[in-house]
Amino acid sequence: MARNGSDDATRRSTTGVEQVEGLLAYAQTQPRWGQGAMKNAMKAVSLSRDLAARDPAEHTQLLVRSLRTTARLLLRRRRAEEALPLALEAVALARPARGAPLVTCLSTLAEVYEALQRFGEAAEAATEAAKAVDPPG
Repeated sequence: MARNGSDDATRRSTTGVEQVEGLLAYAQTQPRWGQGAMKNAMKAVSLSRDLAARDPAEHTQLLVRSLRTTARLLLRRRRAEEALPLALEAVALARPARGAPLVTCLSTLAEVYEALQRFGEAAEAATEAAKAVDPPG
């Protein structure tokens, strides 16, 4: 199904996962200061929370992606204080799976800390991301 707007993501025939993916994709195409982007991103977080609550094994990574994407959108809008809890939650949820999701979440968290001028914590997150890319062994 072609995504022409946020309404396409909420049609009755659209699955929950498709709704979340559509809302996130649409939010990322909106102008930097547009309120529609944040509304769609927050709706994607809410829907993915519901999906993950029903089936954590199947949908936790979707929630991680929703949280990380929304945190990045907030950063683009210079709202780092609001992005921080989302980035922290994304890291906590991605940590058990490790791999690429954890690396991207840690990188986002490092960016949020930098925006907040919490440079020590930013360096810690960036170091952890680098170690997750090249695990010892």
